[in-house]
Amino acid sequence: MQSLHRLRSSASAFRVLSTRLFSTVETLECTVDGITVSIPKGASVMTACEAAGVDIPRFCYHQRLSIAGNCRMCLVEVVKAPKPVASCAMPAMPGMAIKTTTPLVKKAREGVMEFLLANHPLDCPICDQGGECDLQDQAMVYGSDRGRFTELKRSVEDKELGPLVKTVMTRCIHCTRCVRFAKEVAGVEDLGTTGRGRDTEVGTYVSKLLTSNMSANIIDLCPVGALTSKPYAFTARPWELKLTESVDVSDALGCNIRVDSKGTEVMRVTPRLNEDVNEEWISDKARFQYDGLKRQRLNAPMVKTQNGSLTLATWEKAFAAIAEAVSKASGDEVKAIAGKLADAEGIMALKDLLNKLGSGNHASEGFPTLDADIRTSYLMNSRIAGVEETDAVLLVGSNPRLEAPVLNSRLRRAHISGGAVVANVGSPLDLTFPVNELGPGAKELAQLASGTHPFCETLKGATNPMLIVGAGVLARADSDALLKQLHATAEKCGVVKDGWNGYNVLHDAAGRVAALDLGFLPSDSATKATAKVVFLLNADDFDEAQIPKDAFVVYIGSNGDKGAQLADVILPSAAYTEKSAIFVNTEGRAQMTNAAVVPPGKARPDWMILRALSEELGEEYILPYASIGAVRARLAEVAPHFAHLETVQPSTWLNGDTYAHKKAGAASLAEPFTSSVTEFYQTDPISRASVTMARCVAAKKNM
Repeated sequence: MQSLHRLRSSASAFRVLSTRLFSTVETLECTVDGITVSIPKGASVMTACEAAGVDIPRFCYHQRLSIAGNCRMCLVEVVKAPKPVASCAMPAMPGMAIKTTTPLVKKAREGVMEFLLANHPLDCPICDQGGECDLQDQAMVYGSDRGRFTELKRSVEDKELGPLVKTVMTRCIHCTRCVRFAKEVAGVEDLGTTGRGRDTEVGTYVSKLLTSNMSANIIDLCPVGALTSKPYAFTARPWELKLTESVDVSDALGCNIRVDSKGTEVMRVTPRLNEDVNEEWISDKARFQYDGLKRQRLNAPMVKTQNGSLTLATWEKAFAAIAEAVSKASGDEVKAIAGKLADAEGIMALKDLLNKLGSGNHASEGFPTLDADIRTSYLMNSRIAGVEETDAVLLVGSNPRLEAPVLNSRLRRAHISGGAVVANVGSPLDLTFPVNELGPGAKELAQLASGTHPFCETLKGATNPMLIVGAGVLARADSDALLKQLHATAEKCGVVKDGWNGYNVLHDAAGRVAALDLGFLPSDSATKATAKVVFLLNADDFDEAQIPKDAFVVYIGSNGDKGAQLADVILPSAAYTEKSAIFVNTEGRAQMTNAAVVPPGKARPDWMILRALSEELGEEYILPYASIGAVRARLAEVAPHFAHLETVQPSTWLNGDTYAHKKAGAASLAEPFTSSVTEFYQTDPISRASVTMARCVAAKKNM
């Protein structure tokens, strides 16, 4: 049963957390069903049972939330205790004898289940939770074969929580997982309880949209069908779905996800456990933008005719048009821009193709001049999980609530649990924890770089200080001057020290770090060249000034967006759910997506399109790889960390030596530092094509 499998996964995750939390704490011994176990002092009876390999049923308990102890499903018998105890809330004591299979325990759990089902509606056949419902599964294992309740069942009015979460509150068993998640993890106290006894209801007090940007995780937390996915409602059953492990590309965090598909269509996206990246949470955009994969899709090559309209064409005709345009250009007159959703294989193939054409005119979208010689200058060096170890954070032009909501929840935990002080240089932020606003921009950064700003003392006195630089800062015209000041700040304030590198860059795009790793940046001569042919690889958020009006534009992408509108030739490519591809997250971790469905129509992976195009351009331009394995071997040749998936390879910090030689101008005092993300729900071609994301934008405006 899927829910029991999740129960065991949660138990495994809890043991990992327990090991981290109590690795230096004294232990005690107790027995569970005659098995002696050693657990940390202060741990619960449930922890002892998990250590003994005994699965304890639960509804309200969750290893990442505070203990509520209100469902009583986890009752066990403790020798010499007068009655069964709730194992989640009872601390284990030395020598305690715990029993989980006695008649008393069986009768107690059966009674709890009877109370839970007394008011629960019998609508399993139409409930979207059916097949993966904890209540359904545990009723089969621990419940009775009959009920004694003959009164009228209570009825509760459904709540309106916005376009993402569907509510059937009559099914609610008051476990309060959703309430605790909203308060403790998301940091937005949208949910709570009203009433007492059988009149208790979970709701929003005042009807409103959930606003945490990761609110839909309550769907996974809900053990019954009270909170389900509104876009997924009545579309499929869990046993009909094919489950594919993958990686999210809606931001640069690289959250681990599971793509559930039926036939050729993606039906839903759910989180996958990864303690080092996203734990078991994902953002609302990562979960619900999937409907954009079937709208405005490019599924066949297109070529612009003389009257300016795009018409369908064969691959041969499209390649021939590109070959003709390339033959009229030379060297750096051929330009390429890699976009937010470009994968490492496609970037590698495009760079190799341009090199064969004699061009070094290639750039990562939004970062046309960034120096990527030293890897630590553009990575999150403290790691995502390391955010929780910090005790002082300086945000520079970054809004983690919009750019990476899951990272924002870790920052909140560092503040709430560890007392971390958070300050911001840039436009004022509305985060889920208090932030000290230092000022709008370059003036304050200059003071920090010189060591005269009062917050420098806070950073110097911190054990693990952290500097988080937003992608918007690095994309500015004065980025070189700002980077020199940022590195000077890191050095003056002791942000980098033995055993700790607190200099971090928070990117906003899944494809950017791979582009920087592969050196997809313009050569010195390229910046002076006027492009006649421009390749846009999943690029849709570029500055139009980068593309001459008379240039021949080739767009390679999955959705019809800004890049496709400018294109003379469109080559349809596979989306991230339709191919096996490598993306590198903001901390430098290379991860791989897997194909859940086949690409629509004639769409193909980016590298495969470029390999076929190279054959049309001429024998001397043919790329030297014909399989995905060969492309990845080439990746590992250029950057060895591509051969080590799911790990973060160590790199050297040079204290800003990369920028010491640059003749940077003065930083602009007039422009405040701002986040690169202005609308959380629409940041790339897929999310902009999503109807669900458009509904979220509309609902937010109507609040």
